[in-house]
Formats: sequence, C-alpha cells, structure tokens
Amino acid sequence: MNGKNFNEVVQLIRRDDPRYELGAYHFIRQALDYTLKKVREADGARSNRHVSGMELSEGIRDFALEQYGPMSRTLLKEWGIERTEDFGEIVFNLVEYEVFGKTEDDRKEDFVNVFDFADAFDKPFLPNKRHRPLSAPQRGGSCGSETESER
Repeated sequence: MNGKNFNEVVQLIRRDDPRYELGAYHFIRQALDYTLKKVREADGARSNRHVSGMELSEGIRDFALEQYGPMSRTLLKEWGIERTEDFGEIVFNLVEYEVFGKTEDDRKEDFVNVFDFADAFDKPFLPNKRHRPLSAPQRGGSCGSETESER
C-alpha cells in the first residue's frame, strides 16, 4: 500500500473509478477477512490458502446476510454493488493498488454470475407460501369437535 492507509488508497481508487462507494470497499475487505476465517475453520487452523473468486463471492454473500440480514441487497445497491461481477471489480481495484494479493490464476471472470442477487438476498426472507388454506368446518359442529356418530 506504499505507506498509505486503507481510506487513502480507496480515495485514490475512487478518483479513477467512482462506481463504488467507500463503504463497498470496507465491506469487501471485512468480507475477505470473514471468508478467510471460515476457510481456516473448515481446513484447519493452520490453513493459510488463497481463496478463489467463487469462494470469496460466497463468503461475501454469507457475510452480508449475517451482518445485514434482509437489508443486505438494499445496502449493497446503495454502495453500487448489484451483481457478483461488482465484487470482482472491487477486488481487482484493490489488487491493482496492492491492497489485496492475487495468483496467476485469479481473473475478474471468476466473479461472473456466481449467484443471482434476488435468490441470495431476497428469497431467504420471503414468507413461506405453503400455508394450507383453512378448511370449512365439518358438518355437525365447530372445528375439532366430534359428533356422536364419529365416535
């Protein structure tokens, strides 16, 4: 980062690429830390491996849902993030300014169509539509009561 703090670097990035708000960069940075922690838990505490674009996208989704719940999609949109490709754009902006590292195999295309935002951020909070309609009371009385002939 050449001695600059994160906010200074993001201001430089945003001067050249104003598509994403400052909050988007902070969020992606936190989501990377969250994802790396989850990978270490899954792989073993000493794991220090690189995460792929798909893994990071899924980690970003999980982090957003954990932090912001049903407001996730709204907040991401406010920051300029509306699809997984935007994750890649932000990540590669941070790579270009040497905030994040990458391998030879990492590409922006790794973030293309990883998941649909409506499926990821809206569906978990939609009401369950499998409610059974209330049935009409059976003849012979109120619901739940048995008639003499039914006993």
